[in-house]
Amino acid sequence: MKWIRIIGLGIMGIVAVGTLLSCEGSEIETSKPRVLVSSDIGGTDPDDFQSMIHLLMYADQVELEGLISSPFGEGSKKDILDIIGLYEQDYPQLLAHAPQLPSPNSLRAITKQGEKEAAPFKGYASATEGSEWIIQCAKKKSDQPLWVLVWGGIEDVAQALHDAPEIKEKIRVYWIGGPNKKWSINAYSYLAAEHPDLWMIEANATYRGWFMDAESTAEWKGDTYYERYISGRGAMGKDFVNYYEGNIKMGDTPSLAYLLDGNPDDPTGESWGGSFGKIDRSARRVFEGGSTVEDTVSTYATLEWHFSGPVLDIPLDSAVFRIEIQKQVWPGYYLGDGRYGVKYSPKQAETGSYVTSSSIPELDGLRGGYTSVNPWPGRPSPLDFLLGPNWYSDRPDSALFIENQQGAKTISKHREAFLSDWAARWKWLE
Repeated sequence: MKWIRIIGLGIMGIVAVGTLLSCEGSEIETSKPRVLVSSDIGGTDPDDFQSMIHLLMYADQVELEGLISSPFGEGSKKDILDIIGLYEQDYPQLLAHAPQLPSPNSLRAITKQGEKEAAPFKGYASATEGSEWIIQCAKKKSDQPLWVLVWGGIEDVAQALHDAPEIKEKIRVYWIGGPNKKWSINAYSYLAAEHPDLWMIEANATYRGWFMDAESTAEWKGDTYYERYISGRGAMGKDFVNYYEGNIKMGDTPSLAYLLDGNPDDPTGESWGGSFGKIDRSARRVFEGGSTVEDTVSTYATLEWHFSGPVLDIPLDSAVFRIEIQKQVWPGYYLGDGRYGVKYSPKQAETGSYVTSSSIPELDGLRGGYTSVNPWPGRPSPLDFLLGPNWYSDRPDSALFIENQQGAKTISKHREAFLSDWAARWKWLE
């Protein structure tokens, strides 16, 4: 009877292929959320490997249309393909419980390379395989929007909207911001300035409720969970220990969980991926000539420093100086007419300092600081980016904070529910 089982799995595999959408046809008909994920897997934070494993184990619940690699520096689409390889080993067991899971080869077909460098001051650069895939998928004829879940830099989304702004009404973005916003601040500020009518969930801190254990019982804490439910289960379970020693973080997973539970059309409602409030502005401060720790800004705000120097005969957006902030370094750019600029976004409440370095004497050794405070977006400023009616972010109610993380309790309250649901899927691999 072994040959019958093999044929049966083959038929189910064919069905599974049909449920994954390649974006290469002319029309999409599906009752599941259409999903494209942009991940910085292989970059500085290994939690994306954990989130990618979780995504593939739930891929029967959505219509996956794209997996884009968008790390800064290290990392590439090979890191996504490596996880798909592990999924392929577990696929027969998983398929027996979830016959609509996509086949490994169909997943490979929708894996694309995105941007690996931060956008320059203007917020966009040139098209990538990833940004072009976003456009292609968004333009598919469908009654449903394309959910773009961004786990890292938002450069490919900014590039796609620059190249094809008409897709804006076809997509909905859930972005894990916070630290990613700090590194993607040029692309973000382009979106906020030029595409304020984008449908956006900007989760700068809410997502931390997924892994902050302050209110969890022992069974649902990250290290205990691994030992009880993941360890040794399938190829993916054996690999999981390579990331944070198995201690679950998965800070990007709330973007998918948002679509698995609750009403995704209403970000203000309850869901595993958090509850959010509308914001009509994005905090922004521009400092001409510098700032000091006496200058108070909102956490997650866009900070711009503009400096004066010589008029140069070089292309605009050329990187000509560096600024070190909190022991990390960003490029500063030539804006023309002897003006220079750099952007930054503080990822937490802090008193920060900066120092510049450059071969241009006027830009070398400039020092200053700032003080960032909760909640976001804070008090209005005349230079704030004014947003449209569908931009949502972390709830500012102090009762919803975990420590200094705004809105985190709107996710942590569901911790037992989403982790027990995932535990049931891990049992498939026993």
